[in-house]
Amino acid sequence: AGDYIFYTDWMWTSFVVFSVSQSTMLAVGAIYYMLFTGVPGTATYYATIMTIYTWVAKGAWFALGYPYDFVVVPVWIPSAMLLDLSYWATRRNKHAAILIGGTMVGLSLPLFNMVNLLLVRDPLEVASKYPRPTLPAYMTPIEPQVGKFYNSPVALGSGAGAVLTVPMAALGAKLNTWTYK
Repeated sequence: AGDYIFYTDWMWTSFVVFSVSQSTMLAVGAIYYMLFTGVPGTATYYATIMTIYTWVAKGAWFALGYPYDFVVVPVWIPSAMLLDLSYWATRRNKHAAILIGGTMVGLSLPLFNMVNLLLVRDPLEVASKYPRPTLPAYMTPIEPQVGKFYNSPVALGSGAGAVLTVPMAALGAKLNTWTYK
């Protein structure tokens, strides 16, 4: 989840892609376990376990000689707390958890991740000390075109995340029962 800090040309594009993938991954797993137990708070527990797994991965990369900031641990826990809150506040309504909770996960995770990124070393500084390997010509990326949302990766990640996280939350709920009552 932290590799994008080295791809200086595509840093914000990668941020959006990783934000959407982490939002959907969190939504599927967290809502699956939350609806399986029926206990609000289970999504936060799931996100805590995911965070600990990432700390272990970060330690493994660090042990291999990479800089400490090579893996930036995603901020899953606050978004999972919002998912738990939506389930609890709607009196354990599965559909509200999917719609409201899924939307809140998709909207909030890119914001929390960007706040987290502001606390790590400057990506350009890290990238210059640990340069990327040279890519063959056919793999050399084309410079990204400046578009409407190019200067706002949080807005693009949140918008795309909110749209895509809801169906992923529904998938997590469906995987839970296969009857969907």
